[in-house]
Amino acid sequence: MALLSSKQQVILRNLVLTNKPKAFLITSPKGSVPVLALPSLTVLDESLQIMLWALNENDPDDLLHSYDVSQLTQMLALIKVFDQQFKPSLEQYKCAKRYHEDTVVEYRQACEQHLKRLENNLNQHVFFISDHASLADLAIFPYIRQFARVERQWYLQSPYPKLKQWLNNYLQSSLFTRTMTKYPLWVKGQPDVFFPD
Repeated sequence: MALLSSKQQVILRNLVLTNKPKAFLITSPKGSVPVLALPSLTVLDESLQIMLWALNENDPDDLLHSYDVSQLTQMLALIKVFDQQFKPSLEQYKCAKRYHEDTVVEYRQACEQHLKRLENNLNQHVFFISDHASLADLAIFPYIRQFARVERQWYLQSPYPKLKQWLNNYLQSSLFTRTMTKYPLWVKGQPDVFFPD
């Protein structure tokens, strides 16, 4: 979504992670996705790094809120909380649901502590940081989307009306639809696939 927002076109290589090409592992020994290899030979192998690179190249919607440097600090702090605290709870929640464990409610409640913070933010403004979409919204969106799918019926009745509306707005957006376009798997020697195309 950040690449689309920034209008940065990249060569896309859609991989099967159970059969990682040697070239991929040489580029990024960590072996996880996403990875962005820049012409300068710099390799970015974290989603947030790639988002920041793209938006620093071009940010027509001002997702970095260039008019107020302190807001970028707020965005990065919020994203860090979701990466380091919400994500592990979300993984436990998904696992507990999948394997019908009796800890589902416990892990859901751990996630909810963070959802309450977002709901509070959304009671103050339209997006997480301000009345203007930001890096934080795009970075946290995948986590909220995943959370909403774990116990769909519970989520639909949950006490987070602003968050549900925020998520629905993104799910219905052309930005999300374009991001979810399916691309063929990469095969060495095939013509390059560009994203966005």
